[in-house]
Amino acid sequence: MQSYILRRTLYMLVMLIMGSVVAFGVITLPPGDYMTSYIQQLKSAGTDVSIEQEIALRRQYGLDYPLPVQYYKWVSQLLRGNMGRSFQWGKQVNEVLRDRIAPTVLIALTTMIITYAIAIPIGIYSAVRQYSVFDYFFTVVGFAGVSVPQFLLALVLMVFAYRSFNVTIGGLYSDQFVDAPWTAAKVMDLARHLPVPLLVISLSGTAYLIRVMRAMLLDELPKAYVHTARAKGLAETRLLIKYPIRVALNPIASTLGWALPALFSGQVIVSVVLNLPTIGPVLFQSLMTEDMFLASSAIFISTALTLVGTLLSDILLAWLDPRIRLA
Repeated sequence: MQSYILRRTLYMLVMLIMGSVVAFGVITLPPGDYMTSYIQQLKSAGTDVSIEQEIALRRQYGLDYPLPVQYYKWVSQLLRGNMGRSFQWGKQVNEVLRDRIAPTVLIALTTMIITYAIAIPIGIYSAVRQYSVFDYFFTVVGFAGVSVPQFLLALVLMVFAYRSFNVTIGGLYSDQFVDAPWTAAKVMDLARHLPVPLLVISLSGTAYLIRVMRAMLLDELPKAYVHTARAKGLAETRLLIKYPIRVALNPIASTLGWALPALFSGQVIVSVVLNLPTIGPVLFQSLMTEDMFLASSAIFISTALTLVGTLLSDILLAWLDPRIRLA
């Protein structure tokens, strides 16, 4: 087990180095950069920008160096915990991301807990009680949850919440509580705004995991080792938990690592539609404006979290199924 974890950790470190190159290259390789767009905006507004001023601006923002030198400077700062300066926001990337980490983690972590807490028990029950009314009901709900786009569901629920409960779903707080200190009233206001984002984001994931858990468990239940354990008199609940459910959790455990980057970036489209103060919209804007250091840092952090999550998934899989340790 220790050699397996060590091997996977070394793979992760190599991929992390490659990920930093890709994260930086995604932003810098396309033609133009943030300064090109910025100068075009100045000219469109009627401001004349001379070549000398353009050179001075590029030198001010550190864009006059070759790309390898820019990458080295960015990585050097990143290792010291400094992700550079955002051109669009006019402040350090650390400050831009820090203000949005708490709501992003709150939404993503709560959604993940709700998704797994609901999907796994329902998937198990649907498999054990196959073709029951309960199974048919959640089959319909599952297909609907997977097929309906999240942004469309968000728009429908925004209208429903406003007309039925007079709650304006835009952001996580009402206008008077955005910059207010934490009080009981602000917590209650947050609780009123959270259900719609949580429902929209968790529905598709819950529906998908229900189908996966049901399908995997149905595949395990007819196997010989289940019949043998049942013939030896093992209680049905203990039998299910000890053998088929443990094996059926493999595909869910393998994708559990993908939840970590979601804790950082959140659901971009849903966040834009619902005007949520998460990192997703900031990442989207930085990609659109070619805000090099902000976009590269956000992509690199998501990549790092994906690799760490994959490592944790590998360890969990090795614990669930010892055969995987030989892979």
